[in-house]
Amino acid sequence: MASKIKPQPGIMEIALYKSGEATIAGKTEVLKLSANESPYGPSDKAKAAFAKTAATLHRYPGTDHADLRSAIAEVHGLDPARIICGVGSDEVLQFVAQAYAGKGDEVIHTEHGFAMYPILAHAVGAKPVCVPEKNRRVDVDAVLSACTPKTRIVFITNPGNPTGTILSKKDLARLANGIPEKALLVLDGAYTEFADGSDGGASLVEARENVIMTRTFSKAYGLGGLRIGWGYAPVEIIEVLNRIRQPFNLSPTQLATAEAAVRDQDWLTKVVTDNARNRAWLVEALNDIGVAADESHANFVLARFNSEEEAAGCDAALRADGIIVRRVGGYGFPQGLRITVGEESACRRVVHVIGQFKGVR
Repeated sequence: MASKIKPQPGIMEIALYKSGEATIAGKTEVLKLSANESPYGPSDKAKAAFAKTAATLHRYPGTDHADLRSAIAEVHGLDPARIICGVGSDEVLQFVAQAYAGKGDEVIHTEHGFAMYPILAHAVGAKPVCVPEKNRRVDVDAVLSACTPKTRIVFITNPGNPTGTILSKKDLARLANGIPEKALLVLDGAYTEFADGSDGGASLVEARENVIMTRTFSKAYGLGGLRIGWGYAPVEIIEVLNRIRQPFNLSPTQLATAEAAVRDQDWLTKVVTDNARNRAWLVEALNDIGVAADESHANFVLARFNSEEEAAGCDAALRADGIIVRRVGGYGFPQGLRITVGEESACRRVVHVIGQFKGVR
């Protein structure tokens, strides 16, 4: 007999998110370039802050995240009252969906955007609306055309994942100006640190009432294992989100480590500088051996092959050499491989294997 206990509408529509692999059968040493993790890890100051918290693990954290919010605000020139912290930026995105969308509403995302957006929509009973991109870039006109009176949230990954492409400030402003007055524009900036000159949408947040941006410590700061993120929005929105935030959602360890990380801007500069150099080399080297790759503004490159079969073959060749990259068919690129930008030696190793596969090197 079928159970009469049913989940909320939309939940069973969710396709479970699958993270990238971390191991290869039969390989003891693996070069993992599939999850956009920093090859440099966290700074020494962040590690020291992490270790220091061991003596106070029996203590509950504060509930207002005041020290971390103040540090973020100081470093980025922001208003701490407009900042909310979460378990990765994913949790902040979840807060937004919970607070501003529900049954009968529509949530817009683009075809190559973060896979969590339709999941968040379904989880609150809203309808996810997927908008095509154009040449691997968010198409502002298409997004605006997809908006209806039911639109409540527009999720934009900027820089894009897995494309690495980015929208200009002018395009972002056009989006903010053009969406319905009851809708919220969410700029998911997990890779903002790698995009030279980008403020992640902070200036747009401060100029408008309908924009929120999110950021993370998982990528450039090398703290993916701790799950810490934050959002920046008008105070009125932050007050709403804090009403559904669990009071102890971040531990003292997370808070102290993230504060030390964000204050160590010298380390961040090194990470971002090295990434930019190796990323540019990787893109050029892939193009030289006949593999298409756009200029990237993140810490990964989308390598595009002539067919899904060729991409699968190259993936197999990389795995045979102990290298894991990410197949991105689920993001609309069955012919693509997303390659995290590693240290110089890692980039050269990847290109060498791909070149051999292509019969070029």
